[in-house]
Amino acid sequence: MKNVDQRLGRRAVIQNGTLLLTTATFAPSILIANETQSSLKVGLITDLHYADKPPAGTRYYRETIGKLDEAVSQFEQNPPSFMVELGDLIDAADSVETEQRYLRTIDQKFSAICNDRHYVLGNHCVDTLKKEEFLGAVGQQNSYYSFDRGGFHFVVLDSCFRSDGKPYGRNNSVWTDANVPAAELEWLKADLKSTNHRVIVFAHQRLDVSSNHGVRNAVAVRRIFEGSQKVSAVFQGHSHQNDLKDIGGIHYCTMVAMVEGSGPDNNGYSTINLEANGTISVEGFRKQANYRWDS
Repeated sequence: MKNVDQRLGRRAVIQNGTLLLTTATFAPSILIANETQSSLKVGLITDLHYADKPPAGTRYYRETIGKLDEAVSQFEQNPPSFMVELGDLIDAADSVETEQRYLRTIDQKFSAICNDRHYVLGNHCVDTLKKEEFLGAVGQQNSYYSFDRGGFHFVVLDSCFRSDGKPYGRNNSVWTDANVPAAELEWLKADLKSTNHRVIVFAHQRLDVSSNHGVRNAVAVRRIFEGSQKVSAVFQGHSHQNDLKDIGGIHYCTMVAMVEGSGPDNNGYSTINLEANGTISVEGFRKQANYRWDS
C-alpha cells in the first residue's frame, strides 16, 4: 500500500536509495530530545470531505468512509502517539443539521483511532457550521493552539478568516480569501519565542504558495517561522496533491487528499516519524508520497 516519492526537493539528495533533505541549522538554544528516546509517531490524514452525496468530478465523498476504515486498520497495527486531521474532514452541506450528521458519522470512525486527536479547521469544515459548532462536536477547545510531545513543539494554525477579519462560518466564507489574522500572528510570535524545542506546524491552507490555495498573508507567517529559527516543517493540505517545498530552510509538505479518486488505490494517509536526533520522515500509504530529511 506504500507509495515512494519520485520528486526531489530543491535541497534533496539520494543516499543509499533514501530520499534525504537537509533543514536549516537551528539555534544552539533549541533542545534535542534524548538520543535514546524512541521515535514519536504522528498519524496524519487530510481532506476527507465526507458527505452522503454522489461524486462530483474527481471527488468521491461517500468513499472516504471505506478509505478511513483502511487507515484505521493500519494505525491499529502501528499505533501513533497522536492523530492530526489537517482540515476538510467534511464537505459543505445545505443545512446545519445535515452538516452535523456528516460530522458525527465520519468523526465516530476517526475518533476510534486514539484519544489524543487534533483537528485543523478547513474551509469546508466551517462553511455551513460555525467554528464553535465544529469544535464543540469534536471536543476541541480552540481553533489554534500549541502543545508539546516527545521533545517537539507542535503548532496548530487556523487560516479560516477573511481578509476583513471575519471568521469563516455559516456560508460567509470565501475559500480564495484565507488569512491568519493579526491576533493569531501575535500569538504565534509569542508562542515560538516561549519554546526551546524544535517546532512542527499543522495547517490547512497552504503557506508556501501565492495561488488560490494559499494563505493570502503567507509571507508574514513565514517571516515569523524563519525569524524564530525553530520551525523544522509545516504539514498542510487543501490543494489535494503531494508537494514539497523548501523555503528559508523550512520544509512545507502538502499532503494528498483522501477524497480524490474512486477505490482503495486512490486512498492517501501517512505516519510522520520524528526521531530524537531531528530526523523527520513521512511514511506514505497508497497515493501519499514518502519523504525523509535530517536536521
